[in-house]
Amino acid sequence: MAYPTVNAPYGLLPVNLIGGQVYAGSTRYFTIASGYAVDMYFGDPVKLASNGTVTKETGTSTANPVGIFMGCTYTNPSTKQKLFYQNWPAGTVASDAQAIVVDDPDILFKVTTVSTGTTVAFYGPAIIGENAVLVQNQGSNNTGDSAVAIFGGNTATTASFPIRIVDVVPDTGNGSNGYCEWICKFNAPYMVSTFTSPGNTVATVVTGGHQYLNPTGV
Repeated sequence: MAYPTVNAPYGLLPVNLIGGQVYAGSTRYFTIASGYAVDMYFGDPVKLASNGTVTKETGTSTANPVGIFMGCTYTNPSTKQKLFYQNWPAGTVASDAQAIVVDDPDILFKVTTVSTGTTVAFYGPAIIGENAVLVQNQGSNNTGDSAVAIFGGNTATTASFPIRIVDVVPDTGNGSNGYCEWICKFNAPYMVSTFTSPGNTVATVVTGGHQYLNPTGV
């Protein structure tokens, strides 16, 4: 039997909620700072900055996302026309720019495994339940789509890795128990303890994971 082909990673695509919860495809609008100088593409992980604006989450082995970028809207200052875009071009100037974000911390999303860069690679189901790192490839200005993926060659139980692998996507398996697409979720925050002087006091902080689950906030 012929199997569908995945030629390149496409970012994080929301598909469901964990535990069989009802998923309505809801999104939230977050402000993008006028002139924000980083590209954001459909399927990119994003996070909240301390000033309340949304920014691209560029982390790999650690990250603290608020959700997945699904596009943006803003008014063209020259034409006064309201625009909707698949991606945010770096440096866009607009006083009312907003990102459309899937921000549910229970979101399940489909994502591609790569061996390096944008090279799609197949792995066995033994990596289900492990944590993975993000591969931050540049998205496409032609399609507006992300090229973010996860690295399949180094999944582990490492608490700081930002992605938890939940299941395979059987439709694009290779027929030999290898898979290149996976159902994943954002990992939970984790605690880091360090000794401080004097007196070797233990200082514990909560970091990483989905921002809504971090009790200390952004």
